[in-house]
Amino acid sequence: MQRVIAYVDGFNLYFGLKDSQFKKYYWLDLPAMAAALLRPDQQLVATHYFTARIRTNGRNADDAKRQTTYIDALAAQPNLTVHEGHYLEKTQRCKSCGASWKVYEEKMTDVNIAAEMLADAYEDRFDTAFVISGDSDLTTPIQQVRKRFPNKRLIVVFPPNRQSAQLKKAANGYLSIGEDKLRQNQLPNTVKTSSGFALHRPTHWK
Repeated sequence: MQRVIAYVDGFNLYFGLKDSQFKKYYWLDLPAMAAALLRPDQQLVATHYFTARIRTNGRNADDAKRQTTYIDALAAQPNLTVHEGHYLEKTQRCKSCGASWKVYEEKMTDVNIAAEMLADAYEDRFDTAFVISGDSDLTTPIQQVRKRFPNKRLIVVFPPNRQSAQLKKAANGYLSIGEDKLRQNQLPNTVKTSSGFALHRPTHWK
């Protein structure tokens, strides 16, 4: 039985769903969805979810609360690990009027995916890796894993509305997530944590 690990680029997946107007599928059961992509001779042994928590700015408190609820619900799933990056505060300035404002740029997701995937390859934790992302910045990590471990397979799984010719070329193969896989692999409306706390699917996502 081939061992499969799924590496999920949380923001790339989220914006793919958002651009596809698939808000009703945000409450996605990632291990179940990854398992639905397996061949009969494959077994999902772990799922890694990479994200960063929204920095509240006074206008996005509801968004931050929904994200936290979802991250906590994912963390309650067996064999799923959440890896958190961070946001970097930057100042942007208007060249014509001189006005400035703060923006926040998400950092560390690509690096964290690359580091985890390479570590798992060196420790021989998988035979096949699902890289769930359409971000071409992951091209080099995929190439490096394939170069050093030619017997391991790297499969890119594109979120809705996400494609990359570079990733297709770098990987052993690629798949796209269809709406049926999203619909069929939602978390229960109420998820219990290990401490017994109940997390409810945000009403805004129904």
